[in-house]
Amino acid sequence: MSYVIGVDLGTSAVKVLLMNKQGEIKQEVSKSYPLIQEKSGYSEQDPDQWVEKTVEALHELVSQFNEPVSTIEGLSFSGQMHGLVLLNENQEVIRPAILWNDTRTTRQCQAIYDTIGEDQLLAITKNPALEGFTLPKLLWVKEHEPDHYNQASTFLLPKDYVRFRLAGMIHSEYSDAAGTLMLDVAHKEWSQTICEAFEIDAALCPPLVESSERVGTLTHEIADKTGLSAATSVFAGGADNACGAIGTGILSEGKTFCSIGTSGVVLSYEHTGDLDFAGKVHYFNHGKTDAYYTMGVTLGAGYSLNWFKEVFAEHKSFEDLMQGIGDVPIGAKGLLFTPYLAGERTPHADAAIRASFIGIDSSHQLTDFVRAVVEGITFSLNESLEIFRANGKSIDRIITSGGGAKNETWLQIQADIFNATIVRLSSEQGPGVGAAMLAAYGCEWYPSLEACADVFTHEKEEIEPIPEHVERYQQLYQLYQDIYAQTKDLNHRLADFRQ
Repeated sequence: MSYVIGVDLGTSAVKVLLMNKQGEIKQEVSKSYPLIQEKSGYSEQDPDQWVEKTVEALHELVSQFNEPVSTIEGLSFSGQMHGLVLLNENQEVIRPAILWNDTRTTRQCQAIYDTIGEDQLLAITKNPALEGFTLPKLLWVKEHEPDHYNQASTFLLPKDYVRFRLAGMIHSEYSDAAGTLMLDVAHKEWSQTICEAFEIDAALCPPLVESSERVGTLTHEIADKTGLSAATSVFAGGADNACGAIGTGILSEGKTFCSIGTSGVVLSYEHTGDLDFAGKVHYFNHGKTDAYYTMGVTLGAGYSLNWFKEVFAEHKSFEDLMQGIGDVPIGAKGLLFTPYLAGERTPHADAAIRASFIGIDSSHQLTDFVRAVVEGITFSLNESLEIFRANGKSIDRIITSGGGAKNETWLQIQADIFNATIVRLSSEQGPGVGAAMLAAYGCEWYPSLEACADVFTHEKEEIEPIPEHVERYQQLYQLYQDIYAQTKDLNHRLADFRQ
């Protein structure tokens, strides 16, 4: 039997999956690491902890593996997008990584528009200037930490740094590079126009490869620490959302998926890089060669539910917290929630907006609040779907993954709010499975990613929308959409009090 490993570098933990040629997950190990949040809006991590925990997870996986390690043929990666890792000329980390959910760079985003203009930025990068992206972070370091910036020899994205430490070679690949605001997405090259406009040495940008490209093998040091063979092939991998798309079979026109993790994503396959969504949704290179995807993001999806649990129901499990929400009527007895705990991305590119509960009265119980949080997260994701549909896409079937795919009531809520058939897969490990599939394809187990997906992905069940629920939710959705406009000014005026 032959095996591959998918390494999924998330925001809170790294997860490693061992999969065989039948697409079965044979082993799974997860190791967590902390966030560094020194100020409001700051979110950082120590890149060397990613490496340490990845090596620990691989060692634990191998220690439980009862076959020759030579049968583990390849390893690839999925990773959190947009994070900035700066290396000096000795390839050492200069400062903690600034993460995707860091919002300190509002002024740098405005400077990007002032310097290059929104139209030219969208023409090159296909995406607006948002705080989460990598270029604003680089400009922030350049302005506020010039000593660190001047030491920098290259920048890497999070999973690319882990891969470098495991295999010894520095690269990025197109699906992650597309989230930097420095890639010419359609032409698949670092943009000289962007680099010159912001006086960034193009040598800072790492060489680009395809997601399924073999970039080397494990170093002898890593092989010794993990127990893996030094001959294990290492493949470039992809951004978490690109790998999530691969892992759920979003590899052809008309396919869409919704992933509810820390952030929430609605993603749809595109076969061309020349469509124009006017920056309303993200437009990135896929992990599949010469393919693309459009994507809307809710920053505080599962994060909102986790926050609510930790603050108001710390001693409950998530299963207990969700129990009974099916008995709460649509609209949570007149209670609405907006999931803007960390600002918002789609459709409101607003780092200052914050979450709200609207309509609280003394009759509301804990379960009503949980139902409102779940509905609010789903309404926010629906705003991305509405943008896709307004641009002519027909979306009547959506594959779901992540935390939102684990609760029957939430699945029905998705079907009703999205007004689409929700498809649940037998495996909910989208990004990690996608990384493993890139390794399997790279090892030439299958002639294409699509052929690999036929083996690795299996539909478990379908949930149909209930017409009367759809109608009720469409009424409630109109009220939900009003909340942003009516709280925006208040939240911006409150910003000074959050420092």
